[in-house]
Amino acid sequence: MTKIFSFDHLCKFSMCTGIYTEFPHRNHRRTFETIYFFEVVSMSVSPTMHPRVTLAASALGFVVVLLNVSVVNVALDALRTSFSTDVAGLQWVLNAYTLIFAALLLMAGSLGDRFGTRAIFITGFVLFTLASLGCGLAPTLTTLVAARLAQGVAAALLVPNSLSLLAQAFPDKEQRSRAVGWWGAAGGIALAAGPVVGGVLVTHFGWRSVFLINISVGLIGLAMILLYSAPSPRNEGRSLDMPAQAAAIIALASLAIALTDAAHLGWTHPLILAAFIVAVLSTIGFILIEARRRAPMLPLSVFSSRAFSIASITGVIVNFAYYGLIFVFSLFFQLEQHLSPQETGIAFLLTTIVLMVMNIIAGRLITRLGARRLMVFGLLLAAVGYLLLIPVSLSGSYWQLGVPMLMAASGIALLVPTMTNVTLSSVDPSRAGIASGVLNTARQVGGMIGVATCGYFVRDTAPTAFMHGMHLSLIVAVVLLFLGAALSFFRLEKVR
Repeated sequence: MTKIFSFDHLCKFSMCTGIYTEFPHRNHRRTFETIYFFEVVSMSVSPTMHPRVTLAASALGFVVVLLNVSVVNVALDALRTSFSTDVAGLQWVLNAYTLIFAALLLMAGSLGDRFGTRAIFITGFVLFTLASLGCGLAPTLTTLVAARLAQGVAAALLVPNSLSLLAQAFPDKEQRSRAVGWWGAAGGIALAAGPVVGGVLVTHFGWRSVFLINISVGLIGLAMILLYSAPSPRNEGRSLDMPAQAAAIIALASLAIALTDAAHLGWTHPLILAAFIVAVLSTIGFILIEARRRAPMLPLSVFSSRAFSIASITGVIVNFAYYGLIFVFSLFFQLEQHLSPQETGIAFLLTTIVLMVMNIIAGRLITRLGARRLMVFGLLLAAVGYLLLIPVSLSGSYWQLGVPMLMAASGIALLVPTMTNVTLSSVDPSRAGIASGVLNTARQVGGMIGVATCGYFVRDTAPTAFMHGMHLSLIVAVVLLFLGAALSFFRLEKVR
């Protein structure tokens, strides 16, 4: 008890009084008091600095975030049956998570800069664990979507701050590149392993188990970061830019509503048209707010770096293709080919293995071959893989899908760590949190649009209509990947 209430800790906790002047609203005060509480608790444990364990904890935070993107896909049919919902309802289970995740990523990076990366990372792990419990116990679809929104908030706190922890733990650029490679590899493995793990869990323990398993992962991650990561510096002058944050949330929420509900309301419905208009106006408002602020949440000057801009665009394209088509093929295997959740997971097994291997290889290739070559090659490989999937028919065998899916997975696996390294290398280290937040925001926005767009194409689950929608989804993904490859080839500098 003496240690917890030491003079240093009391000084830090007394800084909460500043919250009452800057955040007069009671709910805002409680939010930031909670952040300070976790910082005080984390300081009560004397950490022994160990960069490799910090890397493991950071990677675990990234793993649990990405696992909960892909693991839910094999539970779609079980969720559809359990809650008697349609494709649009299933889209909301996925997009509620990615929507709030994308909307809050930028502010999460600012929170890490202001209150300390370690404290925000711990807060994120605690919230993710509690939200996962809420998902696992959800009695209705509405409750599940609400709990998924809470998971998205926690995910936004975890991802950019996990990268910032790496930047602090590995000041040497070469060591940091390797660490980021392993971080990206862990996330890629989680994203790939999600369908396999989810298939086993849903088949043997029910769909609720895919969320409840996060509790043990969260506890392990918390123990590692509390014991082996040093406290992070704070920038008290860092602005949280609430008006811009509100504009970002409104823009993304409006876009999600328009893309998801257009399937049953129609593109000319007043609600859909209004949602699109609000999304456009909110986006313009966000840009104007950030351009005029002295300390913006998103400094627009970061986009003056060509490499940074290309990495962000590539992030949108890659996640559009990967998340959108994972959603489509999960429905294809379960609804059209009548595979069980476990069989669906096994159908993704080869993809999982390739993603694991290629993610690890990519971390080593970046420093040898350079970002430009890997970006172009990864985009082309993914595009060709998805292109070869277009002729697949409903009666085709699984082995017709095998090689093309492996090619596409290899391309995606090469891109994830490469984009991350390009992003961190193109900005000043002091802006690592902002840069990683922008990249991951771009990726999550791409994933949300991908699921919404592809979900619209396959909204009719009748075999003929579904296959037509699946082919349209593949064509759109292939075109975007080829455009991304051309952009990287002609505009990305030849840097290592």
